[in-house]
Amino acid sequence: MAIISITSTSVAVDPLKQSQTVGAVLAFLGLKGIMPLLHGSQGCTALTKAVLVQHFRQAIPLSSTAMTEVATILGGEERVEQAILTLVQRSKPEIIGLCSTGLVETRGDDMGRFVKEIRHRHPELDYLPIVLVSTPDFKGTLQDGFAGAVESMVREISQKSDKQDACPTQITILASSAFTPGDVQEIKEIVTSFGLVPIVVPDLSGVLDSHIEDSSSAITANGTNAAQLRSIGTSVFTLALGESMRGAAQILGQRFNIPYEVFGELTGLVAVDKFLQALSDISGVSVPQKYRRQRRQLQHVMLENHFYFGCKRVSLALEPDLLWSTVSFLRSLGVEIHSAVTTTRFPLLEKLPIKSITIGDLEDFEQLAVGSDLLITNSHGVAIAQRLKIPLYRQGIPIFDRLDHGQFTKVGYRGTTQLLFDIGNLFLEQETKVKH
Repeated sequence: MAIISITSTSVAVDPLKQSQTVGAVLAFLGLKGIMPLLHGSQGCTALTKAVLVQHFRQAIPLSSTAMTEVATILGGEERVEQAILTLVQRSKPEIIGLCSTGLVETRGDDMGRFVKEIRHRHPELDYLPIVLVSTPDFKGTLQDGFAGAVESMVREISQKSDKQDACPTQITILASSAFTPGDVQEIKEIVTSFGLVPIVVPDLSGVLDSHIEDSSSAITANGTNAAQLRSIGTSVFTLALGESMRGAAQILGQRFNIPYEVFGELTGLVAVDKFLQALSDISGVSVPQKYRRQRRQLQHVMLENHFYFGCKRVSLALEPDLLWSTVSFLRSLGVEIHSAVTTTRFPLLEKLPIKSITIGDLEDFEQLAVGSDLLITNSHGVAIAQRLKIPLYRQGIPIFDRLDHGQFTKVGYRGTTQLLFDIGNLFLEQETKVKH
């Protein structure tokens, strides 16, 4: 059982966590034809957009109610209404993802009432799903905002259906913020190889994987569409990938009586074995031969390269879901977790098989990481790595000094093998420097 300690400083000098709005907008981008709308000042929207553009290196659709000082005092309902009507007229979205911000949450705007009254005044909007999620940036983190958005999606858009309408091969996959667009694509390929039809919520693989669209549009051209979201009540099973997706899986279980299973990680030999066994149980199809071969390849790589990992000390600063997955993988290779920093208290953290976890920022991380052989965090850790003279492996958001993150894959046997090579090469390079 890990001991959880919380930093008591009054200010974060070098923040690790991102705002909830960043996470919610990221989740919304996995829906087809969506326009995320932030109810707050233009500055809140600009900051959120800057983080995502910097990370994914592509245009991000995002709109704002552009609250001013006067509007903040008098109330923002008119701003929300005008923003929605303008978006419908100009962008013609299929879904609107409406997020609150710290400004309007502090003021106490009743967002749910706003949406109800806007719909009452404008019945022509009845066709348009408006997914509302509370994302104040004075509490919570990117992971919380992402999970809250997914819970709102499955609660507000999915529809009940008769049992006879259930599709025996359709499953719902709830993918947390710990998974990249490349991860989601790999997961979809694995699932379909068992003859199953996955509906991924949200599906970032067709939106943020750095591909060129056939035509330009102000809204997302790919992702999970509204019809798929409405049909998830007919799925026979839900796979929740990441502990933060448990809440959304429980909503589907309560509304539609759909069984679910939560997978904390899909990286590592044992974790992938469990995932493929679950898919085999659901589909009645044995594991395809190509994955059996990939498993043997991973076993060979682990056997031949384990001495590069044994007794190495690694320090990590990541969101909880990603921290859990990465720690589990590293410990399976014989790595010692020197220190671990995360952004928020999370029930699963205490079950991590390490001594302690600090809820803090990158300043805490720098102090705790002294004596490590490797650092794992986002690109804001570059300066820390340079000062401590310790190599850095980039994970999390944002990553702005590498080019391949959108298509990077760390899941499945193939992704695990690549991750092992990437980290192993850093250890090998460091040993070579020491010898010379």
